[in-house]
Amino acid sequence: MLFDESTLRKINQLTLVASRVRAGAIKGERRSARRGSSVEFADYRNYVPGDDLRRLDWNIYARLDKPFTKLLEEEEDLAVYIVLDASASMNWREQELNKFDYARKLAAGLGAIALSSGDLLSMAVLQNGRVAAEFGASRGSAALPRFFQFLESLAPQGKTDLNAALRQYAIHPRRAGLLILISDLLVEDGFQLGLRSLLGRGNEVALVHLLAPDEVEPNLAGDLQLLDIETNAAQEVSIDGGLRNLYSARFREWIQSTQDDCRKQGIKYIHAVTDKSWDKVLLLEMRKAGLVK
Repeated sequence: MLFDESTLRKINQLTLVASRVRAGAIKGERRSARRGSSVEFADYRNYVPGDDLRRLDWNIYARLDKPFTKLLEEEEDLAVYIVLDASASMNWREQELNKFDYARKLAAGLGAIALSSGDLLSMAVLQNGRVAAEFGASRGSAALPRFFQFLESLAPQGKTDLNAALRQYAIHPRRAGLLILISDLLVEDGFQLGLRSLLGRGNEVALVHLLAPDEVEPNLAGDLQLLDIETNAAQEVSIDGGLRNLYSARFREWIQSTQDDCRKQGIKYIHAVTDKSWDKVLLLEMRKAGLVK
């Protein structure tokens, strides 16, 4: 199992937040901002001709001699899409610091929240510039064991091409929903066009930018040969204090530009490093970003 029952109980108290995307038509456990036809009272408004007379509050009419219509709160599900970068660059570091294992736990937690809330959960796995595997759509906690089995069956491999993979994913018609991309964003050709294709489908998008500690602050020195984990391309480098400072500056610029681009497009951005407990990222950082509550 990807995490224990105690963690699952804490996770099940959360709800995923979508502030702009339209909710679906199937009633679930999620409260919608729209007013509808369920039996739970929401508010009153003045009666207007054409309102259903069964919605009139006759007790208030008898007291005030003025008709008021009862507004009822409709409960609807949310379409939740988790998109996981499963390229070889995600298979970095060992044990608890492994990016892909960490990403799977985050995906498992987000999926558990969606299923326990009655949302409609789907997941896509991206490898080699395409959608390599999919789960769902499924609803309800009974689907959680199958979802965990799906996650545990995955293995990172291949080269990253987020633009191509996300565009392919966006081509297929799906109900607009909350889409959460988990990736290290270590790509040659960028990822912005792929994200825009998702937004163009009416989705509300969140980006979980996941990195290992030594990608943030490399502990390297001397004359080295670096190998690309995805292509095996070699690069000879001489690392000293000046080069490490340059790397740190470029890294900060990259993070800031990614945050700025996400903010401009209305994308929720969560920066996660694997030396921080994954459940704290889920319970604290994602709550701060407004992705869960």
